[in-house]
Amino acid sequence: ETADAISFVSEKLSKFMDWGHTTMYRHIPKLFRFGYGFAEKHPAMLDDDAAVYKLLTDGTKQLNGFIKAGEFDTVICTHVFSGLLLRQMLKEYPMKLKTAFVGTDYTCSPGTARRELDYYFIPAESLKEEFIEQGVPAEEAEKQAPILKEAQAMLVKWEQNDPEVRSLWKRMNDWVYAGFDETYKALGVGFDKIYYESETYLEGREKVEEGLEKGLFYRREDGSVWADLTPEGLDEKLLLRSDGTSVYMTQDIGTAKLRFQDFPIDKMIYVVGNEQNYHFQVLSILLDKLGFKWGKDLVHFSYGMVELPNGKMKSREGTVVDADDLIATMIADARQMSADKVNKLENITEEEAQEIARVVGLGALKYFILKVDARKNMLFNPEESIDFNGNTGPFIQYTYARIRSILRKAAEQGIEIPEKLSSDITLSNKEISLIQHLQGFALAVRQAGQDYNPSCIANYCYELVKEYNQFYHDFSILREENEAKKIFRLALSQNVGKIVKLAMGLLGIEVPERM
Repeated sequence: ETADAISFVSEKLSKFMDWGHTTMYRHIPKLFRFGYGFAEKHPAMLDDDAAVYKLLTDGTKQLNGFIKAGEFDTVICTHVFSGLLLRQMLKEYPMKLKTAFVGTDYTCSPGTARRELDYYFIPAESLKEEFIEQGVPAEEAEKQAPILKEAQAMLVKWEQNDPEVRSLWKRMNDWVYAGFDETYKALGVGFDKIYYESETYLEGREKVEEGLEKGLFYRREDGSVWADLTPEGLDEKLLLRSDGTSVYMTQDIGTAKLRFQDFPIDKMIYVVGNEQNYHFQVLSILLDKLGFKWGKDLVHFSYGMVELPNGKMKSREGTVVDADDLIATMIADARQMSADKVNKLENITEEEAQEIARVVGLGALKYFILKVDARKNMLFNPEESIDFNGNTGPFIQYTYARIRSILRKAAEQGIEIPEKLSSDITLSNKEISLIQHLQGFALAVRQAGQDYNPSCIANYCYELVKEYNQFYHDFSILREENEAKKIFRLALSQNVGKIVKLAMGLLGIEVPERM
């Protein structure tokens, strides 16, 4: 969390990521336990500067050997104790060091320590809970939390085009969007147009104020604007804060208006997780109230959550999978698992081997997720996803590469597939079944579109290649002595390959010519 927020690490970012996450964080939990343990035993010392300094100095001695071995250029620490312990080492080691506090231990962090930090971040929830424990009502507690007040003040300045706030905001946004672009490019994702909430909130605020004038919404004593949705069986919804700043709902109203204004579309599908079901239910009602005829027809494609073999992803517990890391891991795994097969290919270059690994790794990742109905929660198992057997992307890709290999060998033998095939061939039940599977492609695509369910295409593709592989093992193709049957089976293989490539392409998955 801290790395992208602090500019001085940009030069050393690559090294920091390599060392910081693999080596540094293996040791820091020891520091956390050291700090917590000491504080629990000696709570009175937290306000004693001398005692705190002794604690830090003792901890520094424990870390000396580790720092010498690591030879870090930049160290970022995310805990009060560890940050201040390391700071003491500046006298001995020429490191650039910044300390940042990102934690849930607000109540056990000494005030002295907090004053010494270059940056500190207190989770808003921790502050709210602290106020609530003191008897402050939940709504008032949220307003009183200092960090929330500071954030809200910055938002007001941002909406007032304050140069300093806008400059900081743009700088951080540029980092984020540059990162997004890299990830989207790696996944083969593109957009016809990108809408920024920083540009759409004004449109939304204008529509809310218009609704206020028409009596659709009401203003409370503190100046905030609300929608009363109790007649619809829902609750009241905040649309503008008391200071006039917008909320997510305001921005979504503005964005919806612009989308329908910019494109001649009949329907809008929001692809957003099921945690936002209520939000889009409210948005649809509000747009309808505001007079947008398409308001009631909004579709929320509510997808489920992805879980790991060891449980749900949780950012606090460090079990969230970073997309870029996952992509890199999948490609590396594909390279390792297919090394024996790829190395047998004739005239294979290192560049081509790496490209095959990229296509297979990303194919494994995308297919494993898309083969499950997106509305359901799913378990993502990287090892299963890259298996070359079963209902996986690599299995389908390998079948396609097999077909392409057969067709190349046929071409090398001078065999041409005519536009019209002989009608004097007696087909086997397996060949008839394969033809019937091919005919089902259009239905699978239509069903996927009607149900907003890409898994229809994914599973159709798996059933098709499974049928083809049975055919491949039961019947000769290039070694078939009957010329008419040979040509027919080549034509059948060619058409299976076409459909596989098209179906996988609809899922955003590439297929390799050889593998």
